[in-house]
Amino acid sequence: MDATLPSVFAQLTSAPARRVCVLTIVFHPDVERIGERWVLKGSRRKPLVLGRQQPGFVRAGGSVERPLDDPHVSRQALRMRFRDAGVTLAPVADACRCRLNGEWVQEARDFTAADLRRGIVLQLAHSVVLLLREPPAFPPDVGEVPAAEVPSAAPFAGLHGSSDYMRALRRDIARFARCGLDVLIRGETGSGKELVARAVHCASERAAGPLVPVNMAAIPPGVAAAVLFGSARGAFTGAERNSVGYFQQAEKGSLFLDEVGDTPAEVQPQLLRALQEREIQPVGGALRTVDVRVISATDAPLEGPDSTFRSALRHRLGSAEIRLAPLREHPEDIGELLCYFLQQACAETGSPSRLPTPESDPLEVAQWAELFFLCQRYDWPGNVRELANCARQIVLQGEDGLLPAMLSQPVAANVADAPSGAHALAAVELGDDALRALLKQERYEVSAAARRAGMSRQALYRRLPALGLRLAAQVPEAELQEALARVDHDVAAAATALRVSAIALRSRLAQHRAAPAGRGDA
Repeated sequence: MDATLPSVFAQLTSAPARRVCVLTIVFHPDVERIGERWVLKGSRRKPLVLGRQQPGFVRAGGSVERPLDDPHVSRQALRMRFRDAGVTLAPVADACRCRLNGEWVQEARDFTAADLRRGIVLQLAHSVVLLLREPPAFPPDVGEVPAAEVPSAAPFAGLHGSSDYMRALRRDIARFARCGLDVLIRGETGSGKELVARAVHCASERAAGPLVPVNMAAIPPGVAAAVLFGSARGAFTGAERNSVGYFQQAEKGSLFLDEVGDTPAEVQPQLLRALQEREIQPVGGALRTVDVRVISATDAPLEGPDSTFRSALRHRLGSAEIRLAPLREHPEDIGELLCYFLQQACAETGSPSRLPTPESDPLEVAQWAELFFLCQRYDWPGNVRELANCARQIVLQGEDGLLPAMLSQPVAANVADAPSGAHALAAVELGDDALRALLKQERYEVSAAARRAGMSRQALYRRLPALGLRLAAQVPEAELQEALARVDHDVAAAATALRVSAIALRSRLAQHRAAPAGRGDA
């Protein structure tokens, strides 16, 4: 008897979306590590520990994992327990200080699933900023882009970012570039439409030809035909010679119709015919064909009852369509983009790079971490363009280095208006290790160290016991005399050995010498 073969059913419904959380390095003293990430897949029932040596972060598409490895971050700094309704983040006792969405905390904090989708900004010590987020679930063939499919970086100048979204965007650009179809790019203002248009052209077979940009909103209807298609000599008053229109200028290349959604209604029929037939007629001239690819972009709505944009033209423009997400929907890329724009701004202005290194002054590192923290918390309504402009302002205003007062211009004021509820810039909050290092640099002079840290002397005095430090007045007399004897009564050397202010120590010794011999006897 023949065996019955199993039936085959087509899987028409999509598989359940897999939940993935991504922990991205927003800032690290080694700025080359900004953008590395740790992807949490599968079951997350057991608590996970975040610290100096765990977990391993990797560049998207890479294979080499590296821990944070920052000496100011404790080996175990923060415990993460995921729940169906969100995540609980709990600082480890006696570990480095932890900051969660703007608040330095000592106790566990619960965050909702909505918080996770928006992103939770973490800071460990004064030196490392991270973003914990559950991004939208991409289908495997979109989000997980094989490294072999990611094109070379040459056509993608400015399209930086290691998120799944940016990697998929670069791959889609390469695919659309190869297909040869006209491309419509849609996205909010400042989201990078012109960069994408340039990338589509540069990654295509037309890369050797021209890319001709046209601002469609700026073309007056009365001269649109001459501007777009050219004109023959004598076609109208003042036409003393033949003129070449934008379509002819883009021959063998690409024509970029920017702000196409604002094309005047009178111009749209002329544009539609040229796109359909690839045929143009210069004013006063004969019909001619053109070999041109059209790339268009708009942030205006092209559909709906209030739209004056012709549906036939909209469908002709959108043979292939790329929709750009606003920056707030892929915040994993903010740190990497900011780093790139800062370096670019330094190159444009001839300024030396001011980005820190792992050997930089702890206060300088803390100030940079504060800047990246603020930028990560801001909503960026102007998208990537606004972030690039912010980076230029920082470089132009920071000629003498990155200072706390400068940070409020323009970043902190913007964060104060952000939906996330961030507040205007307060003093940069240093961790214990950084504050110890700062006090050592200032020879334990509290006033000088407080000024550099942007905090009051009283606040610094209150932190001294936790730092294992004390005032000169608190050193026991026997210990003081022993320290002086070891350095042949060199007060400055004794102060350094005791880790106290030399000025305060001299004052104590002067008061002791001035005290009457019998003082204190009754």
